[in-house]
Amino acid sequence: MTDATRNGTGAANPPIAPDLLALLVCPVDHADLRLQAQSLVCTVCGRVYPIEDGIPNMLVQDEPGA
Repeated sequence: MTDATRNGTGAANPPIAPDLLALLVCPVDHADLRLQAQSLVCTVCGRVYPIEDGIPNMLVQDEPGA
């Protein structure tokens, strides 16, 4: 066991459960999401959705000029 898995800071303790990540898609274009640090990133449009206290915040904000 590495230090990262012992203290919960490594890949053994991701910010979101892998089975939940497999179910989630981008609310805009329904594309897959990838985990990047403490965020989910759409593989198509690149929108970033933060993970706050283990809960993905997938609210779509209106973009200025859109």
